[in-house]
Amino acid sequence: MKIYKSINEVLTPKKTIITIGTYDGVHLGHKSILEKMKNATLENIYESVVLTFFPHPRMVLQQDSSIKLLNTIDEKATLLEKFGIDNLIIHPFDEAFSNLTAEEFVKEILVDKLNIHKIIIGHDHRFGKNRSADINDLISFGKKYDFEVEQISAKEIDEIAISSTKIRKALLEGNIKLANEYLGYPYFISGKVIEGKKIGRTIGFPTANILLSENYKLLPKNGVYVVSSFIKNELRYGMMNIGNNPTLGENEQSIEVHLFELNKDIYNENLRISILEHIREEHKFNSITELQVQLEKDKTFSLDFIKNMK
Repeated sequence: MKIYKSINEVLTPKKTIITIGTYDGVHLGHKSILEKMKNATLENIYESVVLTFFPHPRMVLQQDSSIKLLNTIDEKATLLEKFGIDNLIIHPFDEAFSNLTAEEFVKEILVDKLNIHKIIIGHDHRFGKNRSADINDLISFGKKYDFEVEQISAKEIDEIAISSTKIRKALLEGNIKLANEYLGYPYFISGKVIEGKKIGRTIGFPTANILLSENYKLLPKNGVYVVSSFIKNELRYGMMNIGNNPTLGENEQSIEVHLFELNKDIYNENLRISILEHIREEHKFNSITELQVQLEKDKTFSLDFIKNMK
């Protein structure tokens, strides 16, 4: 898959099958569009193009927007590549781009620069300045500029009933099971292992402190979770705490992962942590001893969950 940081970089002699969207999460609701694109390019006559944007349009158009995303740009690219997409364009979204009229966008971007043959899009897709144009306008432009429009029907969308918004809501409520069902894979975070206060090792639960690779990445609600990660190509299970460590009197949010039976130094390594299940809320315990007892219970829960999962 070729990755472009701007529409202006793209050079394809073939006609293209295009879809447009933020594709945050690359979840099951996106799957039907991506599979349609793959099937449409099987004979190698056309190339598939996913056109997405960064920053997220809401970050630009709503200056006070605090939206957090399900994927970083790198994570999104990795997920899309699994669908056999030929070209991914991550175009910078700014006010100038948002001010393109619907017809300017179609003629200057889709027709002149991306050599469009067909666009596959959701029935509710809106585009152009102030999102003024809809699927009917797109069909009209298709007739004018000689490209096909295939829309994903309301029925197909309703049958899936999945959206990035619903997944974010599930994660913020700690409903990992539902979020993972919607995604079609375990939600994950990526980051670098940094030095912490090393208190965990003194109570038998050494932890890796994770610094997120991007601050716009959505974290699930504070609490304790069952997780997995590949350490030097070896699958390891463990548990993760997201929170403020109230028992230790701390205030800043941290991400700490305890991986079972891991005796390796993993400082400065970049880890991808898959979140498998929510164990409990974060609590303030009356003593370190109480915390140790609870951590043992958390470990037992995690090991039982992992055993039943296999």
